[in-house]
Amino acid sequence: MNLSFNRRSFLYILLLMIIFSCSKFSNLSNINTMPNTENKNPFFSTTDTTQIDISNTEWKKILSPELYAIAREASTERPMSGKYNDFDEIGEYYCAVCGNHLFRSTAKFSSSCGWPSFFEADKNGVKYRKDISHGMDRIEVLCKRCNSHLGHVFNDGPKPTGVRFCMNSISLHFEPKN
Repeated sequence: MNLSFNRRSFLYILLLMIIFSCSKFSNLSNINTMPNTENKNPFFSTTDTTQIDISNTEWKKILSPELYAIAREASTERPMSGKYNDFDEIGEYYCAVCGNHLFRSTAKFSSSCGWPSFFEADKNGVKYRKDISHGMDRIEVLCKRCNSHLGHVFNDGPKPTGVRFCMNSISLHFEPKN
């Protein structure tokens, strides 16, 4: 009986770790994953690489509440809910906040973690920060241009890099290849 309880407890804990391996706990229950194009963001540009340094107060006026919560407060959309989770069109992924180039669709893969995953990022598009929130030791991925939260990177991805960039769909803006 005790062994059964321990096994059940272990499986329960393992399941929770898998569910939250890419996420921070969130109170967001209905994330809108559409890009932030309707808000007329004056900082959004897929060609400008100038560093953006404005306050969160200003971002809050510009971004949708859902995008603000994830990009500026490091929240997370629910697993399997994002627009780009099961998405396989050819094109480029940009930061939904500022338009900075982040990923190519050729680096996207199906990881089954519940969020869009990539094995390689644009080295000029992202930067990293240690994240020890929620009792986990992770590496947070941020947009290099506007410092917005995109997701996390893990060392369990496919070849050739062996890494998995686990991103929030709402933090991404996709433009199809013409």
